[in-house]
Amino acid sequence: MPYDCFNLEISGGIAHLRFSRPDKFNSFTPAFWRELPTAINDISNNAKARVIVLSAEGKHFTAGMDIAVFMQGGLETPNPNRHTTAEAFRFHVRSLQDTFSALENARQPVLAAIQGGTVGAGVDLVTACDCRYASEDAFFCVQETAIGMTADVGTFPRLAKVIPEGWARQMSYTAERLPAAKAKEIGLVNEVFESHDALISGVMEIAEKIAAHSPLAVTGCKQMINYARDHTTADTLDHIALWNAAMLSTDDIKESYIAKTEKRAPNFNDLQTVKTGL
Repeated sequence: MPYDCFNLEISGGIAHLRFSRPDKFNSFTPAFWRELPTAINDISNNAKARVIVLSAEGKHFTAGMDIAVFMQGGLETPNPNRHTTAEAFRFHVRSLQDTFSALENARQPVLAAIQGGTVGAGVDLVTACDCRYASEDAFFCVQETAIGMTADVGTFPRLAKVIPEGWARQMSYTAERLPAAKAKEIGLVNEVFESHDALISGVMEIAEKIAAHSPLAVTGCKQMINYARDHTTADTLDHIALWNAAMLSTDDIKESYIAKTEKRAPNFNDLQTVKTGL
């Protein structure tokens, strides 16, 4: 399926989704908010890949929210029916939040390869990814504060769980740019690469390592880490025990040992397609 806001290639178990509007700094238009969850859910539900990589063309990863989204959200003119407008706007925001939650809910790990600016809603997006990597010219900015609003599409429930709370507060209160080196120092990104080309090459190498492992084991890791973030240690230990009681694959374990003995790459089964709806 062709998309207006990005290009999608799937090869070798890796789905590479590249934002493709560099002339507009890959801003998030209304079409983007529809297309991204459609693409991610399709890859996830239909097990079309074992890992997802997000990258962008051009100088910047993304300038964040396109102004057209605000206009369609009911902010363009004063409205005497303030309360009903606010209620409708809440549901508009919830739909935008669901777009990035699709990344977090995907069965596969999602890796973000970031160059240049990641501004505003771009921070919401990358914090919903499993891992973030950056080129030396990258920077991050909670721009919403600087334009008179509070970020509402995912920054606050996720950013303070990815980096120290004090830094999440400083980024949010000041709307200052956080450069790549500092982002790595505080844990926002895993690694910084010298150039955009080196970034893509490095992230694809990591994606290949992930794709080589048992998809069931990898999705289990993602499920457990996400669960542990929002639950107690005791609850998470019980959840892990239940998960393995139901889903531990002795076939995958056996294949990994046989492949190692035979000095070859293991051959694991892909995840099965998930049926949605009736």
